[in-house]
Amino acid sequence: MTSYAHLTDLHHFVGTVLLAVGALLPIVDPLASAPFYLIATADVPPEQRSYMAWAVAFNCFLLLLVSALVGAYVLDFFGVSIPAVQVAGGAMVCAIAWSMLNNPHSPATVSGSASPQITTDELNQRAFYPLTMPLTVGPGSISAAVTLGANQDPGVRALVVTTLAHVIGIIIITVVIFLCYRYAEKILGKLGPTGTGILVRLSAFVLLCIGVQIAWNGIHGLLAGAFPGLAA
Repeated sequence: MTSYAHLTDLHHFVGTVLLAVGALLPIVDPLASAPFYLIATADVPPEQRSYMAWAVAFNCFLLLLVSALVGAYVLDFFGVSIPAVQVAGGAMVCAIAWSMLNNPHSPATVSGSASPQITTDELNQRAFYPLTMPLTVGPGSISAAVTLGANQDPGVRALVVTTLAHVIGIIIITVVIFLCYRYAEKILGKLGPTGTGILVRLSAFVLLCIGVQIAWNGIHGLLAGAFPGLAA
């Protein structure tokens, strides 16, 4: 009986880890965010850019973990709905995507203008905003993490197993984020200056569309809650 219970817990643990990775990694998509990371850290010296990649990954781990474990309770406490988070987050994503779309520089054109005067405090601030939130962990991934945490199985044993599985899943995503950002220059270096510039512009446009879609999903959710007849 004990062996069967352990096997059940293991199956539940592995399934929850895969669910967390499968639900969050495509939304976070750090490989697609690599051009934004490069252009946002173009003035950062190479030795500090590695620290920035670690700082962004660590911030993403904390943000996703908090969203999964207590996000639903925090939103309930303040009376904030997920559609409201989507509207606000979508607006932030649109603003940043628009600024990048109109940025005259690309990672290839400014990579040689790094300044050695950036302090650790400034690096940490930039690592959180805008690199961690909303570019890497945006309203879509936060909403997904909150949804994962809100669907807990009853029982202390199941709660512990699910929590550990979420932690492991988020650690896996964090490692992928670090690797994609740490080696972003090498990954995108294969494209050359022109290819990188084109990829940045296309990625910024796609990010703008994603921001509009996220905001619209939130608006639709708010309208459906206020006018149930619009839900269809």
